[in-house]
Amino acid sequence: GAGRIMSGTDFRQAPFRSLALGPVDVERTLRPDGSVLLRSRVPLGAYPRRLTEKVGEWASRAPERVFLARRGHPERSGPWQTITYAQARDRMLAIAQSLLDRGLSAERGVCILSENGLEHGLLALACLHAGIPYAPISPAYSLLSGDLAKLKSCLAAMNPGLVFAGDGTTYAKALRAVAAGTELVVVERAPDDLKTTPFEALLATKPTAAVERAFEATGPDTVAKVLFTSGSTGSPKGVITTQRMLCSNLQQIGQCFPCLGDKPPVFVDWLPWNHRSEEHTSELQSHSFISYAVFCLKKK
Repeated sequence: GAGRIMSGTDFRQAPFRSLALGPVDVERTLRPDGSVLLRSRVPLGAYPRRLTEKVGEWASRAPERVFLARRGHPERSGPWQTITYAQARDRMLAIAQSLLDRGLSAERGVCILSENGLEHGLLALACLHAGIPYAPISPAYSLLSGDLAKLKSCLAAMNPGLVFAGDGTTYAKALRAVAAGTELVVVERAPDDLKTTPFEALLATKPTAAVERAFEATGPDTVAKVLFTSGSTGSPKGVITTQRMLCSNLQQIGQCFPCLGDKPPVFVDWLPWNHRSEEHTSELQSHSFISYAVFCLKKK
């Protein structure tokens, strides 16, 4: 029957947990041209000026709580690798210092070529914290394209000072297409014919007061990241996302789904971070804004 799934289990008998959802109060406006505008009458609550304010808060409030996790090798089926809030804060600050040491800025940011990963997440947070725009670029532009035209278009638009890929060998062809003089950072399997920097070198940097000064210089209208369109009608177009946009969006999620604040949720994340504006931060929403995220990388 309609209430049964393929296994034969009747989902109507499954133990569902009651969830608290936000209030619904919608204003409807019908325009002369037939357009219908819907606007929530529920006021938006306060939210941080910058996303990484909450990384520091939760590193103090729940330092040992797991923030990000993934299955380890081989083939992403090994033991879980985890990063706590305290570890995320410390690593974020170290990477932020390394980016500042390299002279990266609002005019010369970071491009991330590879899929979701612990290092991807940490690098993104460091960029957010230091006010350095970054762009997570669709891995398909690096791995499936013959001429790498879309990737080259994205790189030209961003003019990055640093390009990151998790697996250097997997992304070797794309890394070779990066403009000369741009630093290449990889986590593992660096290609023999390319000069690369190990990601561990960024983590080994000691933070200084420069990181705090860079953080204080950011604000709600600071460019946080750039998302590129699919390029289905031409070259991919870069879409700017500000700190205000990220933080207000997560506040909206929290108000629509207050059940996330009942207790720290655990998310299994599979959506590619190059495909949505809130990236891995969307899993960080609770009544206190950031809680607990887990992501899995599918087998190659």
